Amino acid sequence: MRVPPPSLPESTTRIPELFSSRPRLQRRPGGRSDEFSGTELRTMWGRGCTRLIVLVALVVLPSLVRPQELSPLQQSPIDDYTIRVTVDEVVLHATAQNHKGTLISGLGKEDFRVYEDGVPQEIKHFSHEDIPVTVGLVVDNSGSMRPKRADVIAAALAFVRSSNPMDQMFVVTFNEKVSFGLPGNMLFTDNVVQLGTALSRISANGETALYDAVAAALEHLKKGGRDKKVLIVISDGGDNASRHNLAQIRTIAGHPDAIIYTIGIFDEQDADQNPHVLKQLAKDTGGEAFLPESLKEVLPICERIARDVRNQYTIAYIPSNRKPDGTYRNILVRASAPGRGHLVIRTRAGYFAPSVLPSASPKAADHDAHN
Repeated sequence: MRVPPPSLPESTTRIPELFSSRPRLQRRPGGRSDEFSGTELRTMWGRGCTRLIVLVALVVLPSLVRPQELSPLQQSPIDDYTIRVTVDEVVLHATAQNHKGTLISGLGKEDFRVYEDGVPQEIKHFSHEDIPVTVGLVVDNSGSMRPKRADVIAAALAFVRSSNPMDQMFVVTFNEKVSFGLPGNMLFTDNVVQLGTALSRISANGETALYDAVAAALEHLKKGGRDKKVLIVISDGGDNASRHNLAQIRTIAGHPDAIIYTIGIFDEQDADQNPHVLKQLAKDTGGEAFLPESLKEVLPICERIARDVRNQYTIAYIPSNRKPDGTYRNILVRASAPGRGHLVIRTRAGYFAPSVLPSASPKAADHDAHN
């Protein structure tokens, strides 16, 4: 006994009719299956072609229209971690603390006041979010750091573990030469193991090229995909091998690109130690300088820096002084809120305005901005 095939949905059974290039045989009234006449064949063939054309149009036309719209892969991605501002805006990352040094959250735009060269500025953008950052770990690997190396690496990795998982990080180590710790084909990573390997690649020896290392790290930060950029510099502040000098580094850092935190680890016998340099770099850029009395303090300091970075306010304004004169502009940010007591706001001390004069080369060392 022949079992009939299972019936298919109507939408499915119609498809062979549309795509069939040959008319199906039909029974004539007499119950006999005869061949079709030429007229009938032409009529049915025409109907089949019409159906086929309609189906092709329904399938093809949407695909012809769709390229005019951007597919998800073609659309310019709106990065949730990117602050959209115009090129004329100055973007500040500010830390709010009370008199005990405790981080203060929950402040609003109306609680802040921004001054540029003493002139009040209108805040255009304000946010308080834990946004991912591009971070450079700049670690002194000169001979004087040899006995401190294990503690320094542990502290740097503590910073990594306490940071936003979406941060982009890289490592710069230096003695008289500057080296990037990650492999040549890897600009950044968020992998703790890779960063630990990068910190351990070079043995501690030689002289100190601190300024060259900071210059190289500031340049590498520009390749990062995050608006907020940070350097953590661990050194004794001395320099006896750089091609750059402090004035040049302060000029480079005077452009609002990076926040520099510094940790000074000193030997009493080291004649090259220079805590002033570390303090100045931090002050210029809105970071903070730490001068621990023992190596045991370095690890909690790195964890504190990570918390600081993740709890900053982002403030953007368009300067009222729009002159492209290349001058240094001093910045002061104040904040007050009911019940908060005296608030201390730390951000960069200033920036260099754009210049239309190629010969303009202002020196940051000539400007001791007060915050």
